[in-house]
Amino acid sequence: MGSTGSLTDLSVELSEPVTVEQVNQAFADAAAGPLKGILRYTTDPIVSRDIVGDPASCIFEAQLTQVQGHLVKVFGWYDNEWGYTSRLVDLTELVAASL
Repeated sequence: MGSTGSLTDLSVELSEPVTVEQVNQAFADAAAGPLKGILRYTTDPIVSRDIVGDPASCIFEAQLTQVQGHLVKVFGWYDNEWGYTSRLVDLTELVAASL
């Protein structure tokens, strides 16, 4: 049995109202900046088989973002084995570099 793709559905209540565009831009900025390689941003519709073998811990699907005032719902895909293993490799390299 190989890797499988899974989807996380996250709902949060923010202190200030936001727009879909603001939420998506925040995720796009994070994916291009401090979370590059860990978070991947896409505007393409995807299904679980599309992300099998993807080393990112989360593939944020912007088309699915929902906002209603302070309430935000986002969706992130992940390969439940490959993404985790990729982060272990990152951690091992970080520790090895400090020795």
